[in-house]
Amino acid sequence: MEIKNSAQALKKVSLAMFRKNFIGVFHGSISARIEGNQFLINKQNAIFDDLQDSDLALLTSKQDYRWNEASLDAYIHLNIYKNINEAKFVCYAMPHYTTAYSLDHTTIVPRDYFGYMNFGKINVHDPKQYEDWYERADTEIYRYLVDNHTNMIVIRGYGVYIYARTASQVAKQIAILENSAKLLMLTKEVKSITC
Repeated sequence: MEIKNSAQALKKVSLAMFRKNFIGVFHGSISARIEGNQFLINKQNAIFDDLQDSDLALLTSKQDYRWNEASLDAYIHLNIYKNINEAKFVCYAMPHYTTAYSLDHTTIVPRDYFGYMNFGKINVHDPKQYEDWYERADTEIYRYLVDNHTNMIVIRGYGVYIYARTASQVAKQIAILENSAKLLMLTKEVKSITC
């Protein structure tokens, strides 16, 4: 029953995030811990606006044939689940305003009420070089989350990894963050026009 409920939650949230363009055809991943190190994650060719059961892979820490079809982000999700007990749902998203803002800023300081109340100040993690990012990402991401006592990492030019207890909390936090980044970008644009 837990697998079925988790699959339903992933389908519902992935559709909402796809519609907001937080995850798309070529970027994004979403997963749900089932028990221990067992988790459901989208497959590589999944299209998030219409996830089916066949688009999800049930993985364990033991790597078998199912890992070949799973999202390339599966190792990152596994390490988050292995090292952070409270992680029930994990998502990698590439919200456009947040990602764009991260290119030129080392921190995101929301000026809107909801962003400020939820996040305060968010440091942007610099992967330094993209050439070997995927070789480092599976350990660098979970270490950042643990060392900084946070459930979210904004990675310069790459996107956002976030975990939460529910799928709706994941979607809500990404939406608030994206709205804050959008407002910061629009404010900057308005200032440049009026100056």
